[in-house]
Amino acid sequence: MYKQPVYFVPGLAASSKIFEHITLSNTNFETHFLHWFLPTTSNESIESYAQRMCMLVNHENPILIGVSFGGVIVQEMSKQISCKKVIIISSIKSNKEFPKLFKVVQLTKAYKLFPTHIIANIEKYEYLFFNDYLKKRIALYKIYLSVRDKDYLKWAIHHILHWKQHNELANVIHIHGDKDEVFPIENIKSTYTIENGTHIMILNRAKKISKVLEKECFC
Repeated sequence: MYKQPVYFVPGLAASSKIFEHITLSNTNFETHFLHWFLPTTSNESIESYAQRMCMLVNHENPILIGVSFGGVIVQEMSKQISCKKVIIISSIKSNKEFPKLFKVVQLTKAYKLFPTHIIANIEKYEYLFFNDYLKKRIALYKIYLSVRDKDYLKWAIHHILHWKQHNELANVIHIHGDKDEVFPIENIKSTYTIENGTHIMILNRAKKISKVLEKECFC
């Protein structure tokens, strides 16, 4: 019996573990999880990186699902291989959906000051985070952030801020949370809006997201 291949790409620096609570029917779908690898150079284009990601796809006409920066990557992948469908979660469809802060950071190049060494060595800096909210976020980062290479982090941050997608691609399904603090909903035209969904809703709204994915993947 044919099963529809579905490939998942996690968010920036995250491991495929972020999809552990997502459920799709084993009868209808064959799921595959792609992992981040290091860029060949600090100047590798996002198109080149996406092409290398495509080399990990071993099926024709797959469904691609990406979270946050992974959503950007699956859209770039879809320009290079034929896909049945592209679904993005907590992400953007073009640079027109950037929040104002992103544009300021891009213009001032303040992103170059981002302390990537803190993410790379997050255990050393835990003591700096005092309130419960930050402590919970750090605990999640320790579990789900698997790529802590500083060169990768700088490369990824640069490319999400300089993504040159001016117009939306056709037929991209967009699932977004109405409380997303990274990509605020007021800038987003979502296909599905998840109530009380934050930027990490793939972890704590997995049941609702799974229902949407099951519906869209089955179409």
